[in-house]
Amino acid sequence: MHITYDELREIKHRLPTGSVKRIATELGLQEQTVRNYFGAKKFENGDIVDAHIQPGPNGGIVNLESTAILDAARRILGEEEVLS
Repeated sequence: MHITYDELREIKHRLPTGSVKRIATELGLQEQTVRNYFGAKKFENGDIVDAHIQPGPNGGIVNLESTAILDAARRILGEEEVLS
């Protein structure tokens, strides 16, 4: 799947507090790995998961080989919309 870096960051910023921990717990990942997926660059405490960034508009194009973290984030955002 392809998504712009800016779109990925926007999704991360819209997540409610505690979502990174929730996603990490659900998927059996370190919290820092989830943060790195959304653009953080602190690799000593978590790897980036199947994402490759290519230069381009809107922060570049991110090729996601696994969308599990993104799918979990979108599900959480959907839950928030239902509550609104």
